[in-house]
Amino acid sequence: MAFKVFKYLPKRNVVAWNAMLGGLAMHGRGKLVLDIFPKMIEEAKPDDLTFMAVLSACSHSGLVDQGYHYFRSLESEYGRTPKIEHYACMVDLLGRAGHLEEAVMLIKKMPMCPNEVVLGSLLGSCNAHGKLQLGERILQELIQMDRHNTEYHVLLSNMYVLEGRQDKANSLRQILKSKGIRKVPGVSSIYVGGNIHHFSAGDKSHPLTKEIYHALNNMIQRLRLAGYVPNTTNQVFPGSDGREGSSEEMEEKEQALFLHSEKLAVCFGLISTKPGAPLYIFKNLRICQDCHSAIKIVSKIYNREIVIRDRNRFHCFKHGSCSCSDYW
Repeated sequence: MAFKVFKYLPKRNVVAWNAMLGGLAMHGRGKLVLDIFPKMIEEAKPDDLTFMAVLSACSHSGLVDQGYHYFRSLESEYGRTPKIEHYACMVDLLGRAGHLEEAVMLIKKMPMCPNEVVLGSLLGSCNAHGKLQLGERILQELIQMDRHNTEYHVLLSNMYVLEGRQDKANSLRQILKSKGIRKVPGVSSIYVGGNIHHFSAGDKSHPLTKEIYHALNNMIQRLRLAGYVPNTTNQVFPGSDGREGSSEEMEEKEQALFLHSEKLAVCFGLISTKPGAPLYIFKNLRICQDCHSAIKIVSKIYNREIVIRDRNRFHCFKHGSCSCSDYW
């Protein structure tokens, strides 16, 4: 809809173009951004925000070669000196694509010191690609910038779990607890019937809690029949020693996953809207891998379009797939 409105604007200046390019980038439409960029140059002069949108589009769509091209053309073709925001986009692009060594080299060549955005992006990529040693080093630098940001510690904790070192993960969380640093709780919000409804993990405060949990049990059963297997990889339980868990512990981990705020919001949407109606959900943190996999299947078995805006991007789930192409 936004793109249709944009096409019929009588005059499209750089502000309108930047808004359109940025919106497409956030929705994983990187190739479309690159397709229409030449038209943008005909109508307006690209600025720093334009190239941030283009580089972000490349990042969210895994277009590494194209990203390099536009990053270099910033200065060579358009006479603009890359700013730290452009470097941050490139570090994000390289990190998402698994080119962490290239990302580190780029940071070393930056004419300015890396900020929290640059290093935080690299840490997230370390988590996604299992680069524990690099992640530990980056965390120490980030702590010097913001020692109270729990997200960085959680990312490193997840890396420890992936490496089978739950003792280290538990130790890290105990350090946070002793310093009075608390993890930001995940909250999912859904707009239904003119009101915004908020859910946290395991939430039972909603007036329709009984109906929501009944729908959740039904949804889990249908998910399992469709081949869904809970992803307990990053689940950390206090007291775990890092060894293979018992069947009881695995069941407890699975139950914890079922109660994530995204799933509760989806279930509320399913029982509170007409069949086939789209659901729109906002999540204050990054959607986890398990919820992402589960909601893809939900969109297919319930024939629903489910749009979730997490802290990184929009995810449009439809017919069993996501607009991010599992690249986020």
